[in-house]
Formats: sequence, C-alpha cells, structure tokens
Amino acid sequence: MRWFPIAVTVVAFLYSSVGHGGASGYYATGVLLGLSPQSLKAQVLILNLFVAGLSAFSFTRKGHFRFWLLAPLVVTSMPCAFLGAKLALPVETANKILGACLALASLRLIFHDWLQKKAEKSQIHPPQSWVLMIVGAFLGLIAGITGVGGGIYLSPVLLLTGWATAGETAVSSAWFIVLNSASALVSLSHSLGNLQLQWLWIACGCAGGALGGWVGANRLPLRWFRRMLGLVLFIAAVKLL
Repeated sequence: MRWFPIAVTVVAFLYSSVGHGGASGYYATGVLLGLSPQSLKAQVLILNLFVAGLSAFSFTRKGHFRFWLLAPLVVTSMPCAFLGAKLALPVETANKILGACLALASLRLIFHDWLQKKAEKSQIHPPQSWVLMIVGAFLGLIAGITGVGGGIYLSPVLLLTGWATAGETAVSSAWFIVLNSASALVSLSHSLGNLQLQWLWIACGCAGGALGGWVGANRLPLRWFRRMLGLVLFIAAVKLL
C-alpha cells in the first residue's frame, strides 16, 4: 500500500497527458500490489474525476473542445454508466471483464503514437449524432460495469475512424471520463457512506494530473513511458484473466 500513492502520481501524469483519468492504470497497479479491484472502485472513480478534470481543463484551454462531438456521446453514456455501476456481477466475472478491458487499455497506450499519426494524416469526417449516441451508450455501460470512465476506449474509436483530431479526441475523452465517473459515483452513492477517502491518493493524482495535462496539451513526447505503462497494464490483465 505504501507504494500506491507513488504509482498514482506516475499513472495520473502519463494518462492525463493523453486526456485520460488513469482508472485502468490504478486498477492494474492495485492488482499487482495484491489489492482487490472491487475495493478500489469508488476510490478510482474519485481519482478519475480529479485527474481527468485537470486534463480536460488543460486541453480545453488550448481550444480543442467541440460541443457537437461530446454532447451526443455523454447524453447516452451517462445513464448507461449509472446502470452499469448498479449491476452486481459475480467477482470472477467482473475480474474477467476488467482483465479484458485492461488488455485493451494496454494496447491503447502502446500504440498511442501510431494512433496520433493516423489521426494527423486522416481526413476528419464527423459522424452523425445518432452514431455517436450508440457508441456513447455502449462505452458508458462498459465504463459503469468496470468502474472506469471509458475514455481509454473512446479515444481509439475517434482516432481510428477519423471522427476527430488528436486534440479534439483528448479533450472529449477527458470530459467523457469526468461525466461518466460522476454518473457511476451517483449510482454507488448508497455504498459511499462508510468510504474513507484517501486524500493522499487524491493529492498525488492531482499533482500528476496537472503536470501531465500541461505536458500533453503542449505536445511534449512521452512515448516510451506510455509503452512501459502499457506493458504493466497487460501484465495485470493476464493476472486477472
């Protein structure tokens, strides 16, 4: 446990640099340190709110925010995240779903630079709103079930399809995480009465998130650090699966 705050700082820094909150990284670190994913769920969502919020602020200030892109996504993702968080799955099933999600998240980090280059070369063609609403609903449900914000899955979709630029993807993913995490927390509010907030974790997450958001918004390279973190996520995914 004494290493977890340090891990939170590093994870928050690297994730916020690409507009993410770090939930999959916190779960992966917890799993490797012997912590139960179920015991971390509320704390991870709270960390997501702070870290992704700081990242969203940094990317929004750079002028990348697009309301037409975010609104259709979150209008369906938030209620689905709320419902997903209420689902009481068997621990073994929940761990397998989280393991699969961590494996996907690891690929997202490892291939971040390739995705960025593809986005830069692509002709941007925004989809119709109903398409974004379907994508938002599906990712929101997965986010609620697994206890993540969903941005780690949204960003590859936006980049691979050519629906948004790299900057637009980062800021949309960050706000997507903030709003879905808030929705899932509301869904879990009945169980938060006895929650002991880990203020040290939150402080470490904010420090890493603020710095990472600034680095990401100013496009400074961190490729090898992200790839190493992707490898850590993959190892944790294998352990869960």
